Amino acid sequence: MRITPSHSAGSSAALVAMLAACTLAPLIAFNLTPNATLFNQLAALAGWGVVLMLMPIGTAQRGQGGGAGAAQLATLLLLAAALASPLWTGLPLSLALCSSALLAAACWVLSAASRLRPADALPWWAAFCWALLAVGLASVVISLIQVFFPNLADGTLIARSGIVGRAVGNLRQPNHLSSLMMWACVAALWLAESGRLPRLGGSRVALPALLFVFVFTIILSASRTGMLGVLVLAAWGALDRKLSRAARLALLATPLMLAAAWGLMWAWAHLGAHAFGAESRLVEGAGSPSRMAILRNSWALLMAHPWTGVGWGEFNLAWTMTPFPDRPIAFFDHSHNLPMQLLVELGWPLGVLVLGLLSLSLWRVWRASVRAQGEPAVLLRSAFMLVLTIGLHSLLEYPLWYAYFLLPTAFALGLGLAPQAEAGAAARRVGQAPSAPLWRAAGLLLAAGSVFAAWDYLRVVEIYSPPANAKPLTQRIERGQRSLFFSTQADYAAATSFGPGTEALAATRRTAHNLIDVRLMMSWAQSLQASGDVDRARHVAQRLREFRPTGAGADWLKLCDAVDMADVAKPRPLQCEPPQRVYRWQEMR
Repeated sequence: MRITPSHSAGSSAALVAMLAACTLAPLIAFNLTPNATLFNQLAALAGWGVVLMLMPIGTAQRGQGGGAGAAQLATLLLLAAALASPLWTGLPLSLALCSSALLAAACWVLSAASRLRPADALPWWAAFCWALLAVGLASVVISLIQVFFPNLADGTLIARSGIVGRAVGNLRQPNHLSSLMMWACVAALWLAESGRLPRLGGSRVALPALLFVFVFTIILSASRTGMLGVLVLAAWGALDRKLSRAARLALLATPLMLAAAWGLMWAWAHLGAHAFGAESRLVEGAGSPSRMAILRNSWALLMAHPWTGVGWGEFNLAWTMTPFPDRPIAFFDHSHNLPMQLLVELGWPLGVLVLGLLSLSLWRVWRASVRAQGEPAVLLRSAFMLVLTIGLHSLLEYPLWYAYFLLPTAFALGLGLAPQAEAGAAARRVGQAPSAPLWRAAGLLLAAGSVFAAWDYLRVVEIYSPPANAKPLTQRIERGQRSLFFSTQADYAAATSFGPGTEALAATRRTAHNLIDVRLMMSWAQSLQASGDVDRARHVAQRLREFRPTGAGADWLKLCDAVDMADVAKPRPLQCEPPQRVYRWQEMR
């Protein structure tokens, strides 16, 4: 890493902070039921808290960063929607607080990055790219173990892949792994263009070599989203004339790297009778029927609630409890498309406003990169590409609902919107301005809040993984229901563990705002019946039938067949009769 003497101290602090914020979080494999990625998210929040405490945002920067106003307004509008949802839609306070904490953190990171002076921005961006490169290389090693040496994955340091022949990284999600690889590619390119990557053998081979191992890992993940992202990299190389010839050629070669990686894996799989996940995914086709079905259902919900939407955080409940005979059989709590998610939850007026503000901000980064020259131009273009790639991923998934993707995106967008004066004019002030009290306080709150949230979560963990000499289940559930951030997960245990009745029904109605599954729907219907609301119980059973469940859900619905062959005078189970009317999803809260 190339650091001038005047920058060394500030650059070292930036590197340590960015390693904590961007590298550590995606590499944590250890988890405790019921949330597999919670510790990853809390580590990201704490790491970015450290960044805010160390980032040099002095009082002299107030009034700068005005270009970030649109993005800041968008995040503030989303934050307001999340905070209002408990009053507006009845969303449980714990869920609203979780969303609000992420959005507030994103707003702080975005605002802080947008106020960095150019001379301060360079070492922080360099540290950011080194951190992304580090997590990319570590994820490559993890992926190789998951595919070629799965017995070495212990589940604590290296996550076990639940999909034979596919890498999932320590985040346990192939598409998330592919997004990390895309970010690592962008980081490697900027480090190469800025002269920070070492020259191997007297020639520039470091960048092509890094791009190949990252593209190879995308093949290991079998992520179709990642494979499309490789074409975006090639388009970058074809269109961006501000990059060096070597960098453009390396990017243009990424589709060839993809083909070569495919060929190597195909030969390995077929010569040794191994599973090749990417080949299986190709057989499934380029699209996902379930994703298309959920988008159609989301559009129908939007048309039914065009002005206000279903409410922030209410997609899961609204979609599950609305009749959709053509629904996908998987349980979804997101529409798997960021624009659609915002529109269906916020409605057309607010949703379009938020999307417009975010699009305007991204366009401003692009425009600034076109106008800039030299190293600032490449920095801006790299920031633009980092946000663009995760934005494209958000058209098929919901990565920005996770802190380890949301906060780096906010930093890249904010830095792209920062004032872009020549670095030399402000060099004498580099590293001298301490972080303003506002940012130090925000950073401290993020770090301390993450520690508190981890402690708060343990109250729920003991419900699902009781320690030795644990208290009775009822007492553990009651303690978990007092959790500030995770009470709905304790409510799920109450809804599915307590016998049918009013107490289980109240817990069901709270946890149904989080994620609904077969077990919860069966308990919900039975509790409604026990409370005397038989017709509404039948509505829940009808919605469960649309999912065409297997296992216990299928057995529960098949009871109707046995009753049909028995005494016709005997009362039929609730799941065997249609409701007398269709209930709106709002009536199920």
